[in-house]
Amino acid sequence: MVMLPALKALTVLFVLAVLAAGQAEGRHHQLNCPSFSCGPLGNVSSPFRQASDPPGCGYQSYELVCSDTKATISIDNATYYVSAINYIIHTFWVIDADLDLYNNCPLPRWKRNWRPVEPIRIIRRQWVHSKVVELAPATPYQANFVNCSQEVKDNGMYMPVACLSNSHSFVYVLTSLRSDSMENLEPCCGFLAMTPLDGQETRSTVPLENVSYADVVKFMKYGFSVGFPSKRRGYGNFKECLMDSMPSSPKDWILSILMVDEIFLGCAIVEVPLPIGICLYIIQVASPFFKLFAALCRFVLAPLVVLIFLTYKYWKTRITIDAVEKFLLMQQMISPSRYAYTDIVAVTSHFRNKLGQGGYGSVYEGVLPGDVHVAVKLLEGNSNCNGEDFINEVSTIGRIHHVNVVHLVGFCSEEMRRALVYEYMPAGSLDKYIFSPESQKTFSWDKLNEIALGIARGINYLHQGCEMQIIHFDIKPHNILLNSNFVPKVADFGLAKLYPRDKSFVPSRALRGTIGYIAPEMISRSFGLISSKSDVYSFGILRWRWLAKEASPIQRQQTKASLTTHHGCMTD
Repeated sequence: MVMLPALKALTVLFVLAVLAAGQAEGRHHQLNCPSFSCGPLGNVSSPFRQASDPPGCGYQSYELVCSDTKATISIDNATYYVSAINYIIHTFWVIDADLDLYNNCPLPRWKRNWRPVEPIRIIRRQWVHSKVVELAPATPYQANFVNCSQEVKDNGMYMPVACLSNSHSFVYVLTSLRSDSMENLEPCCGFLAMTPLDGQETRSTVPLENVSYADVVKFMKYGFSVGFPSKRRGYGNFKECLMDSMPSSPKDWILSILMVDEIFLGCAIVEVPLPIGICLYIIQVASPFFKLFAALCRFVLAPLVVLIFLTYKYWKTRITIDAVEKFLLMQQMISPSRYAYTDIVAVTSHFRNKLGQGGYGSVYEGVLPGDVHVAVKLLEGNSNCNGEDFINEVSTIGRIHHVNVVHLVGFCSEEMRRALVYEYMPAGSLDKYIFSPESQKTFSWDKLNEIALGIARGINYLHQGCEMQIIHFDIKPHNILLNSNFVPKVADFGLAKLYPRDKSFVPSRALRGTIGYIAPEMISRSFGLISSKSDVYSFGILRWRWLAKEASPIQRQQTKASLTTHHGCMTD
């Protein structure tokens, strides 16, 4: 409460200071600054001035040198003739004074690329504010002069300049946009000079594509436009204030963390009428709460938002990890062994021998102590939906012991790193013997029948041989593995679900399976209810395609194409 009177007194003091500044500014604008004539120009006014004008009239950088026939201005240490001034669009037209208008073979004075000449900066009054005046042609086109050591042929963009060329040096002119770089020049050519292609009258008669040297000379003699700041005071210049307050270098970016608002307000105070300027000035200087709020937003609220976002991401990750760990604690009596991730790395010899790759991750060959060969499936990518695919595999295949179902030797779960260790099936999957064109392996009809019966026994065991019926939902040749004796084993239980055996049908709200093998009732309930017969249908399709020796186009293109992105997020 003690600070309140002091704050009021400080506010009054600042208001009086602003009023005094406004009166001084009013006296400044009440100076006798009449318009004048300069060479061919008439009714010239601010921001232009003459050397004889009193201080405060116009800007020093826009000082004109007048003669009977010429009006000249100095920009970037170069002299230009001013041929016209347009106060509506705030541009004036200049012609290079060094250009010999009577020379039939002139060369532009700009010895640099398309970037404009270094701007003139005008410091306005005591405020931290500047306006930039730069050579700004009204057209984005420019003519680039290049000097080549060899003659350029078969390139229509290179227009020869015969009067500047000789037997050892060939000069060409080519048209481009200012945004285009000169990096695509012929290897034997180098940049020489450039000139803007400006002037509405000239452009209307000369096309801007593949401009000849003679036409470029017309543009050079006509000149180009340069912008100048508007002396109009009002809200229209707020955008200019904002752009001027933006930093342009790394050092300025660091300083702007605290100063960009003050710079913008200081500029805006000058550009608006006096009453509004006083209000902005009070907000800028007399109110520390505004600066305090800006500092809080930058240094407290913004980091807090980032921290909340990172905490949320970490919490989502912990949900996945905790769900898997909770399941593993409930399944401590299951037979598969639990391995550390370092054990997985050692078993696979740092993942040296890769057996395959799928949407679920990668499969590597490994060797356990005792020279037991295993296949290690490293879950990654899509395996993040609360660990559902990992839990499905361990909860289903971990309790199964059947000659026609692949045996789960162990698993690994450390944070988000998960792996499944299976018995090694050296003969690979059944699909490479059915669909692979380079496969030379053939089976007798007795062996084919034996493999088919083995698959059927494995599926029947899943449906009838366990305490809970297990519906695989993804029976296909790629999920049938063969050992060294070509005994088939059902594998890959990422989409499997457990249901009571007394249920004749099962609820499911998500599509499960692979295109070409999925049962019709999985797509539409009008075909019937989902049950264990869905696996039987998929097995029938497998057997039919095996006998027909004909793979669908989908199988040839993507062996792991699935309606649900294999091992993806699915809910029932």
